Amino acid sequence: MSGLQAIRYTRGSLEVLDQLRLPHEHHYDNITTSEEAFDCIKSMRVRGAPAIAIVAALAHAVELHNGACKASTTEKTIAYIESRLDYLFESRPTAVDLGNAISHLKTTVRRVVVSGLDGQAAQEKVIEAYIEAAEEIFRKDTETNLSIGEHGAKWVVENATVQSAEGKVAVLTHCNTGSLATSGHGTALGIIRSLHSAGSLSHAFCTETRPYNQGSRLTAFELVYENIPSTLITDSMAGALFATRKQKDHIAAVIVGADRVVRNGDTANKVGTYALAVLAKYHGIKFVVAAPTTSIDLKTETGFGIKIEERKREELTQISGAVVGANGSVDVSKTARVAIADQRVGVWNPAFDVTPAELIDAVVTERGVVEKGPDGRFDFSGVMPERWAQVAGTA
Repeated sequence: MSGLQAIRYTRGSLEVLDQLRLPHEHHYDNITTSEEAFDCIKSMRVRGAPAIAIVAALAHAVELHNGACKASTTEKTIAYIESRLDYLFESRPTAVDLGNAISHLKTTVRRVVVSGLDGQAAQEKVIEAYIEAAEEIFRKDTETNLSIGEHGAKWVVENATVQSAEGKVAVLTHCNTGSLATSGHGTALGIIRSLHSAGSLSHAFCTETRPYNQGSRLTAFELVYENIPSTLITDSMAGALFATRKQKDHIAAVIVGADRVVRNGDTANKVGTYALAVLAKYHGIKFVVAAPTTSIDLKTETGFGIKIEERKREELTQISGAVVGANGSVDVSKTARVAIADQRVGVWNPAFDVTPAELIDAVVTERGVVEKGPDGRFDFSGVMPERWAQVAGTA
């Protein structure tokens, strides 16, 4: 497990690492309300589908623990909880983990048995049930990530078409899917960590992930932090990298995370993922999606049903960061925001794109690896039978 922590939590207290200040400065925001959590998510001080869900769930748990709910009845207490969760959902609607967590938390409080208790005791029981459920989401995410890493590393080694003489593989990842995007270890980056721990990784490449640079700011930082052999490239260099098959570090697999995987396997992830999948297909490189089952959306049949969030224009036309001195040193006390484009130009800035299932070789979950069937579609019934029966089975 990595020593990095994006989220620090004890009952009644939540601290979230401000990832906009990385890699030059470690600063934790104290989150005490749903409004503060909403702003933290919306501004991308915290990002990554699992981490978003965890922060939203725990922020409201902190609110409740600290007495924010002033409802006078059990029914009003449940209504208050649900209204706060509905508000938090709007902070990042594309990330299905958030929606799934909210749905689970709503179901939890509705099922609390309060018969025989007086009003205050009943309300306290509902609030306690919510807090415990939110804390369980946090705890289980770490277990999930470790399992994804184990399953994914094994699959990549067994299915890679190119390996070094020592049986090691080189991989490429996009965006950030490590400890900073989860409760710990990570999903796609968790697979890379597991490959490295097992001695099966020769090299990891990461893209800068424009326009927000999650790869260069965060993934590169995590790889260096853990002494994993790694190289940063620009997004537009991937095709050239894939073509260098005669070099020592030829790529065996592209490993990415997912903000949403729908029923047929179409996957929404950070914009640029689709282009990598097309390039990987052309070059015969395995394309692997790492996704906990909480990121799988069985209600949406294909990628056409995914709502794609659009970000503000300034992310493309401006950039900010710590000031670099004449000697090359970084001064974190000084930051600058500079224009990198004509500020009058029109901008289209989708946060995600959708990779068709036909370009994906495997979806790695905490319950195992799912590959396409003979019909070219993914069947998730084996890794999530109850949800499959409830949702897909009745469609």
